[in-house]
Formats: sequence, structure tokens, C-alpha cells
Amino acid sequence: MSNLIFQGSCVAIITPFIRNKVDYEALKVLIDYQINNKTDAILICGTTGESSTMPDEEHMEIIRFAVKYVNKRVPVIANTGSNDTAHAIELSKYAEQAGADALLSVSPYYNKTSQKGLVAHFTAIAESVSIPILLYNVPSRTGININASTLIELSKVKNIVGVKECNIDQAAKVMKYKDENFTVYSGEDGHLLSFLALGAKGVISVLANVMPKETHDICYSFFNGNIEESRKTFYKVLDLIEGLFIETNPIPCKTAINMMGLPGGDLRLPLVHLSDENKEKLTKIMNDLDLI
Repeated sequence: MSNLIFQGSCVAIITPFIRNKVDYEALKVLIDYQINNKTDAILICGTTGESSTMPDEEHMEIIRFAVKYVNKRVPVIANTGSNDTAHAIELSKYAEQAGADALLSVSPYYNKTSQKGLVAHFTAIAESVSIPILLYNVPSRTGININASTLIELSKVKNIVGVKECNIDQAAKVMKYKDENFTVYSGEDGHLLSFLALGAKGVISVLANVMPKETHDICYSFFNGNIEESRKTFYKVLDLIEGLFIETNPIPCKTAINMMGLPGGDLRLPLVHLSDENKEKLTKIMNDLDLI
């Protein structure tokens, strides 16, 4: 089993809804748009995909559909995380059976746990499947940090092969002491260049929904030693990165995609449409980039 699931840009793809149902034809369009514009992997049913509103049956069907439609053109990573270990195991087993190339598993939220509990939680999930697992450390959403020492310990678990890291304050320590086959990816578009400088292999990205080629190019210019070109592209999209988080993700992201004429679809409650004031700001950014 190769520990490197992808290098470059993995889009945390949105889920297009129409009248509160998944629009699978629209999802095909979005997947093709990503692959045709150099996206290196696709994360399905992530936070940006509004997985927290998905019943299990729908969640599993979207994973099955994406794996089948992508058809090995790029790796498909299925988000199967939960704050209930047994539930995460159930979703993970299904995703493996459906043919996902890897899994993303978030730290338990709301009930939280100790660092010892995090090790037990992720180890139990890893032991239930044979495909690679990426951990997801996003303290701003979960209310708990997977400490650097915990990540370093978990990096020694056979099929826990990397982390989507949103806590840049500990990224350097993780990079220094992790298992050599453990991969770190940026979980924040705004910190992408900093993560690459520390040794990250890429990003799991919201920005890539809107500008997949540029997100890929930031990474590969850096990998190829053209740091100035990477920096130039990053600065080009910096205002858009900020604009895509002007309200809770994926509200601005879906708004931007719909502005571009792509089928972003609707949001699910409790998420609501972007405010008029913020839509005006996002429209200006999109116009400045010739995206609309």
C-alpha cells in the first residue's frame, strides 16, 4: 500500500442540492470540471460537502456514486468521520467496500475526548479497514485539537497515513517528528504556502472548487522549485481565499460556483444564502479575477 494518497490539490467538493435532494447530474458536471482542471484528488462528503446534514443512506450513496463516476481518474477520499466511534467504523467499512481510495476521519466533536481517547478512537477505525486513512484536525469546528504528540503517535499506526492539518502552530513539530511515511496536508487555503515551505505534500482545498487549476499550480510550481511562480499564483487568489470564508463555508463557495454558471445548487438548513452585502464583496473579487 502506497502511503502517498495524492500530491498537490485535493478539492473538498461541494454537494449540489436541488429542492433538498442531491443533484447527481450536477455532481457529474462538478467532478468533470475538477478533473479537467488538474485537481489531483477529490474529497467527497466533507465539511464543504455539507456531510453533517446527510442521513447515512444518502451519505453512503454519494460516496458510491462518486467512486463509480470518477472511475479511477483521480483518487477519491471519502469523509467517514464521526464523534461516535462505532458510527465512524460503519461508514468507513462501507466506503472501503464502495471502492474509495482512502478515508478522511475528523476528531470527535461536541462530546470531545482526551488525547488518550483520540488515540483509541482513530486506532479502532484504522483496525476496522485496510485502506489508508487521513486524520482531520480542525479545532475551530470540533472544539478539540489533536496535539502534535498525539499525531506523532498515530503516525505509527499502519494505515493512518497522513493528516489534513488546520493548526499551523504545531505543523512544524509534526513534520519533524512524524513517521517518515506519514503525510501532512494543509487544511487551510490561506496557509498553503507556509505548509508547503514546512514540507506538506499539498492541500485539501475549498478554493479548488472555484479555481482548481490555480490551486494545483501553486503546489506544483513549489514542488518543481519555482517558488516565485507559486507565490505569484497564491497572491493572485488570496483575496478569493478570504472571500470564500466571508461567511461560514460552504455558503460563499456555493455562491461563487453558481455565479460562474456551474451547478452549485442550493444550501441545506441551517446554512442560508450569503447576505447581500457579502455577495457584493464576493462579486467584486470574482469580477477582478475574470471568473464572472
